[in-house]
Amino acid sequence: MNFLKQFFDIKFWKFILVGLFNTLVGEGLKFLLFNLFHTNVWISSIIGMVVGSVISYFLNKHFTFKNQEKGWKPVLRFAINIAVCFTLANVIALPLVEWFCLTNEISMFGWSVETFAGNVSMLAGSCLFVAFNYIGQRFFAFKENK
Repeated sequence: MNFLKQFFDIKFWKFILVGLFNTLVGEGLKFLLFNLFHTNVWISSIIGMVVGSVISYFLNKHFTFKNQEKGWKPVLRFAINIAVCFTLANVIALPLVEWFCLTNEISMFGWSVETFAGNVSMLAGSCLFVAFNYIGQRFFAFKENK
């Protein structure tokens, strides 16, 4: 019970608030690139993630976790965390969801099956990424040195 209180403390809620903002920017860009400019799902995801991650780094470092560490170490830990979380989330979600939608010919909103599958797979990858990313930022990238 104490672990849950510690895990879902004010830092968690600040992370959610920051996440909403950088999600609007990064995910908005990702879906805009995919749907409006017909950019490949992986390229769209990477560009959106990079832009959202830059915003996330500064806001989470200074606002959420109040990390005072200087130099390249926190940047490197953050970059490693983002790369691992992004890769893990998308290697799981993108092919699995895309395969499921394409195999079952699932579509909505008047989209082609391929467009629907691309959008839903990116959304699933983003949800998985958020869970992995919170754990990584809190306990690795911006961990408290006690």
